[in-house]
Amino acid sequence: MNQQAQKSPMIKLSDKTLDDLPDAIGRPVYDRASLTPGIVHIGVGNFHRAHQAWYLHRLMQMGQAMDWAIVGAGVRSYDEGQREKLAAQDYLTTLIELDPQGIATEVTGAMIDYVPVTEDNIPLINRMAQPDIRIVSLTVTEGGYYTLPATNAFHADHPDIQHDAQNPERPRTVFGAIVAALKIRRNSGAGPFTGLCCDNIQGNGAVLHQTVTGLARLSDPDLADWIDVHCSFPISMVDCIVPATGPSEIELVQSFGINDAVPVTHEKFRQWVIEDNFCAGRPDWDRVGAIFSDQVHAYEAMKIRILNGGHQVIAGAGELLSHQTIADCMADDLIAALFAKVALEEIAPNVRSVPNTSPNAYVDLIASRFANPRIVDTTRRVAFDGSSRHPGFIIPSIRDGLASGCPIEGLALVEAIWARMCAGQREDGSTIGPNDPNWDALQQAAFAAKTEPSAWLAQTQFYGELDAQPRFAEAFIRWLRLVWSKGTADAIAAYLND
Repeated sequence: MNQQAQKSPMIKLSDKTLDDLPDAIGRPVYDRASLTPGIVHIGVGNFHRAHQAWYLHRLMQMGQAMDWAIVGAGVRSYDEGQREKLAAQDYLTTLIELDPQGIATEVTGAMIDYVPVTEDNIPLINRMAQPDIRIVSLTVTEGGYYTLPATNAFHADHPDIQHDAQNPERPRTVFGAIVAALKIRRNSGAGPFTGLCCDNIQGNGAVLHQTVTGLARLSDPDLADWIDVHCSFPISMVDCIVPATGPSEIELVQSFGINDAVPVTHEKFRQWVIEDNFCAGRPDWDRVGAIFSDQVHAYEAMKIRILNGGHQVIAGAGELLSHQTIADCMADDLIAALFAKVALEEIAPNVRSVPNTSPNAYVDLIASRFANPRIVDTTRRVAFDGSSRHPGFIIPSIRDGLASGCPIEGLALVEAIWARMCAGQREDGSTIGPNDPNWDALQQAAFAAKTEPSAWLAQTQFYGELDAQPRFAEAFIRWLRLVWSKGTADAIAAYLND
């Protein structure tokens, strides 16, 4: 990528206009017309295009992996809008790297197609069933895998899963489409593919395996056994802070002279650690910085507990105190100190080191990344879907702290702040709009907990038996009462001074 934007006439992004882009803009040097597909990626959001697709693009810039191009896909109605926007610009994406030291911009081209989105998912099934597809990868959010929050067990009774079990040829879910495609591949002799989960879930490959085989077993046990034996589901850890795209991002890409309907901004840092378990081949992503490792669990535990957990540590407080972005939260001395103390004293002691990085050093790295003022990552985006993110990112650290004897006071405060946030009103009186798939139930529990804090912990789908753990439950009750009576800032100050 090259530094420095410059004003230019507006150029509509397309294959035909790549040579017309300003000299400062990086672009594909490979012949995109010669690319052939190898990957279907489901969930073509900003993160995928800034992360997995970027690694593949970098390989293609080296003249490699030309038979591994990406076919995008989605299963929800809103994905069709994304498909149309990308199709209109030949599936190219402008990536804008926002670093405190400067801005760099490049156009990437590893995606060459996008499956039409239909209610019955037939086009997606048929595309995944073709033998040229050897990897199906996913970024469908942490809460999209039909697991029970407290246990991560397969939620076989969910209405979507029941629908797909009863209508396996016209599924509603991405997992039903995968099962249907694998059935066709088994019957046609096309063979298996690798299912590569790229969502922030500990043991994400195992969770994807569980969901796919669990769903298959409800309608076709023999197919489930075939998938179990022949397909692979590697564990991976992904990391890059990628904000949502809004008017300011559109304005930014236009300042470079590029008319891109779906540009992506991102930080400079990227990391991808992958278990080398691919049943039908893979690109050599390690040539461009990815890490194939048998220690993925350690990498993902560090990242999920400290980065993703750290996001939840600061986002609830940021919402209540009306901070618009994560960088704004870190500019608040109280919230920055809350993150540092919780991460160093309550999370890091139960996280293992990985090669070349200790948990404490990683805390420092994450603090600097969160504080990057160029990254306009909204507090609302980070606080979204707390009912998936707290059970996935915070509650495991609470359990570890209780088991190891480490402090959990700050983590209890974080949960109290989340409970207060779900009441739907900031401390300045402004409204926090619904920000969770379970918002109504969360708000009901939050109102009940205002007078009886234990009502929040009674949500066993998130907390399991933690309401019966006195060290946590008593701390949570004490903090929630203080947050309601004195406010978030006073509660944080009391924790910091303890």
